[in-house]
Amino acid sequence: MSVTEAVVIDALRPVQDPELHRSIVDLGMVRSTTIDGGHVEVGIDLTIAGCPLRNQIQTEVSDAVQALDGVNLVTIDFGVMTDEQRANVRELVHGNPAGTAGSQPAHGHAEGRAIPFAEAGNRTRTLLIASGKGGVGKSSVTANLGIALAQQGKSVAVIDADVWGFSIPRMLGVEHPPTVIDDMILPPETHGVRCISMGFFAQEDQPVIWRGPMLHKALEQFLTDVYWDDPDYLLVDLPPGTGDISLSLAQFLPRSEAYIVTTPNPAAQKVAQRSAFMFQQVNIEVKGVIENMSWFTGDDGKHYQLFGAGGGKDLADRLEVDLIGRVPMTIPMREGSDQGRPIMAVDPANEASQVFAQMAEWVLAHAPSKRTHPELKIN
Repeated sequence: MSVTEAVVIDALRPVQDPELHRSIVDLGMVRSTTIDGGHVEVGIDLTIAGCPLRNQIQTEVSDAVQALDGVNLVTIDFGVMTDEQRANVRELVHGNPAGTAGSQPAHGHAEGRAIPFAEAGNRTRTLLIASGKGGVGKSSVTANLGIALAQQGKSVAVIDADVWGFSIPRMLGVEHPPTVIDDMILPPETHGVRCISMGFFAQEDQPVIWRGPMLHKALEQFLTDVYWDDPDYLLVDLPPGTGDISLSLAQFLPRSEAYIVTTPNPAAQKVAQRSAFMFQQVNIEVKGVIENMSWFTGDDGKHYQLFGAGGGKDLADRLEVDLIGRVPMTIPMREGSDQGRPIMAVDPANEASQVFAQMAEWVLAHAPSKRTHPELKIN
């Protein structure tokens, strides 16, 4: 079979933009193909200048074309999309900004668009990871549980809604900021998890001094202006307590499930139950309790319960829900969170990782009680 432009295009069709998860052919990124005997040159227009994943695109394009019979050399001529091309890409994957009749539904706060996760028929399960107080390891639970779900073959997104104490990007080891295409934000992905955080928009030592309306608007943008691509699971790392952010998210995402993180000591458990009662009052189902820092395994193999025992089980019993996991304290888990090497990704055999894997299996096995039926429509 001789190499033709049509053959090259067919070979490139399975290659996806790593951020948009769409074929580079369908996105209009393939500008040209030039064939000179066994030499094929492909013109690729990147969505933005300085695309952080250019090398990945280069490798996948080269491999796809090099696999064709008769091709012995592949070169790539990179360019950058025009503003018009970027607008077309945004409309293709994220909706028509004008929201005109007959167009794909649009999302985005600037045009008063709907929140996709709240729309009827949306299949994303939203897990709100909450706690009554800070310092119980809620963010590390969120990061590692998200990775555990991704390792089960699920597409996973994380919103770091703790706008004052943002830490998810550091814990996941995110290496580059979000990409912006025509005001559409593409969240970075690592370990199979996409995430957005105030940490991408503020310096690590910069305090976020905002009142409720500003926080409400920032969360709305995280939900609408970010291109999430309909993940199977959306995990939201909430700030501790029962403040404006938790209430806003209960309003934005009424079909969410809440998971309460506590430590074993009674004082933490008493505070955590207030968060659970808040969700019950706003009709968000509390699905389970996660006990963190349950024990430390010494060199002698014994479990040392440094923070007492029983708090997680007591809270679960009081709420009449399951205690879905008891996460031990391990030095690799603490070091991994600080260094951007989450334990679930770098050491699946660690005793903490095994608990996260079990919790992911529990989540998969316990479907939400609030169901939507997209096949049922009222005309």
